[in-house]
Amino acid sequence: MNGKTYLVRTYGCQMNVHDSERLSGLLEQAGYTAAAEGVEADVVVLNTCAVRENADNRLYGNLGHLRPVKDAHPGMQIAVGGCLAQKDRGEIVRRAPWVDVVFGTHNVGSLPVLLERARHNAEAQVEIVESLEVFPSTLPAKRDSAHSGWVSISVGCNNTCTFCIVPALRGKEKDRRPGEVLAEVQALVDQGVLEVTLLGQNVNAYGVEFRERGAFADLLRSAGRIEGLERIRFTSPHPREFTDDVIEAMAGTPAVCHQLHMPLQSGSDDVLRRMRRGYRRDRYLGIIDRVRAAMPDAAITTDIIVGFPGETEQDFEGTLDVVRQARFASAFTFQYSKRPGTPAAEMADQLPKEVVQERYLRLTALQDEISWAENTALIGRRVELLVASGEGSKDAARGRLSGRARDGRLVHFTATDGVRAGDVVETIVTAAKPHFLVADGELVSHRRTRAGDAGEAGTRPTTPGVLLGMPQIGAPAPVAAPVPACS
Repeated sequence: MNGKTYLVRTYGCQMNVHDSERLSGLLEQAGYTAAAEGVEADVVVLNTCAVRENADNRLYGNLGHLRPVKDAHPGMQIAVGGCLAQKDRGEIVRRAPWVDVVFGTHNVGSLPVLLERARHNAEAQVEIVESLEVFPSTLPAKRDSAHSGWVSISVGCNNTCTFCIVPALRGKEKDRRPGEVLAEVQALVDQGVLEVTLLGQNVNAYGVEFRERGAFADLLRSAGRIEGLERIRFTSPHPREFTDDVIEAMAGTPAVCHQLHMPLQSGSDDVLRRMRRGYRRDRYLGIIDRVRAAMPDAAITTDIIVGFPGETEQDFEGTLDVVRQARFASAFTFQYSKRPGTPAAEMADQLPKEVVQERYLRLTALQDEISWAENTALIGRRVELLVASGEGSKDAARGRLSGRARDGRLVHFTATDGVRAGDVVETIVTAAKPHFLVADGELVSHRRTRAGDAGEAGTRPTTPGVLLGMPQIGAPAPVAAPVPACS
């Protein structure tokens, strides 16, 4: 142990959450310990996003707040990683010279060495590589949850959406071999994890790199054969590559949850064409129809961008029409904003802020109405919940805990003695709101789990990494016996 403490702050998408687990694992392997709440850490790592609106302002604002903290704590180090670091590079140190380390999306594993080098040389270290050095999931990890975990199946993206900067920051798609993915899932299950989310920028393009059509559907089925794994989720698929074999695998594999997050972005064919999305509204709606035919209980969620350059009122009405037809369980809605380096940033007909805001409010009002109606239809329904940690804490005073249903909906339920995060309960829905369900009656059942035991003991699943020569991209997958994720 080196006696130093660390804190990792995460911004952005699930990929960043996954990377932060790896950063924490690397630091702990190097002898650091997590800083106690309320105690200033010796090392603060900001894992940044370049996609969300005002990402730059948020980063430099946070760095500004950290400057006096660092001044008051000699020896403290600040590191900046993630997508914004990949984009801004040395500009971060120029604007915030009190930063000690800047590292990119492709060299997460370099952080401990860069921190040590910055201390030794007494100067900032900026290391940004242009291609992936080591697949992140081969690195050690300290995971946040005892009952669920992210498992990356690919990184990067081969799409060229005109609004998105992700391919420039995370590179072309690189796929892990199925054996590596399944070995990591098996290792998590062996530690008591009940739920795994397969993670990638475009999961249903998985297998393109090693030329295996249907590889993602096969992966779902193989993961579903791992004994003890109760729930499998994935994010995010792209409508252009979405195929019926994935629907069949979802419907035919009991462990795969009937939940689908599939970004729409726009309901206008003209806007989709300018976005370079590679599909049209009829194809999108056709996928939803086939998913619901195979899984009538499926909860479908989406992403939508409002105010893309050149979007007319007719285009926007097309989006509202798709939302009415699709009846999404929920939607992540975004007001378009320019991202430097993207083709859309240079397009003519950028919309006035007030027009975008007015359309955004109309869209969110419609989606809230639909979400509430869809949730209300579930009142009286029996649901199975994986009890969550860190969600719905505002209801603790009412004697409630929170959990996720198999379809991904958040449910606040009346707690009874002995129920712990990671346990599985069944209850009856008694009330509905647009963004969650309530179950205030007695539990139908309660099953204690190994994940609940681990959470109660304060332990978390870890991934040690491949310490004797971490495999590079394209290296043969380790033999695992027996082994049956912005789109």
